[in-house]
Amino acid sequence: MSRSWQLGIGLLLTGLAGYVDALGFVRLGGLYTSFMSGNTTQLAVFGAEAELHRMVLPATLLLAFLTGSVLGSGLAILVPPRWTTPIVLAYESLLILGGLGLGLESPELGLAAFFVAVAMGSQNAVLAQVKGFRAGTTFVTGALFSLGQKIAQALTRTGDPLGWVGDGLVWLSLLFGAYLGAHAYGIFSLYALIAPAAISGGLALITAILVLRAGPPATKVPSL
Repeated sequence: MSRSWQLGIGLLLTGLAGYVDALGFVRLGGLYTSFMSGNTTQLAVFGAEAELHRMVLPATLLLAFLTGSVLGSGLAILVPPRWTTPIVLAYESLLILGGLGLGLESPELGLAAFFVAVAMGSQNAVLAQVKGFRAGTTFVTGALFSLGQKIAQALTRTGDPLGWVGDGLVWLSLLFGAYLGAHAYGIFSLYALIAPAAISGGLALITAILVLRAGPPATKVPSL
């Protein structure tokens, strides 16, 4: 996959993470489906306040995300490297659709949030790094620090004057995705999950076509 394709897919996936995080934040009253630093802090605060019943949901979301990370990484390890992106994206799409179906059937159980958190944990196995900056992951704290670092390098002429653009785009992708997610949830409620399921499924199809068009990987001819 070329750098331009990696960049495009990475930015879309970062926006998708922001979208579902905002949706989860609004629906869950301040918890997240991909930002696990926030959930960890909430878990600790509820524990310090001895509100044990409020610790259940952030703990469940953390477990779901961790489970997704294990499953997504396991898929990435087991399948041929060139098929990692389409297979993990297809798996992510199915998880989101499963969460939507179960969430509509039993909205009081929080099943949609659980499945989406598993999907977001899996997504991090798709594109952890795109030649110089993080994209496609569900957290951008590192990208924001890298943005500041590269701006400093540009201002002091010790680095690429435009090296900060990639990290800036990653942060803006999450911001714009979160805006769309909050807006979509206000209009469509849980049906807003159809969009990220369609995007991840569509990307899985596109990347699978790219893999097929590229043909089988070249085999090395043993030297005599």
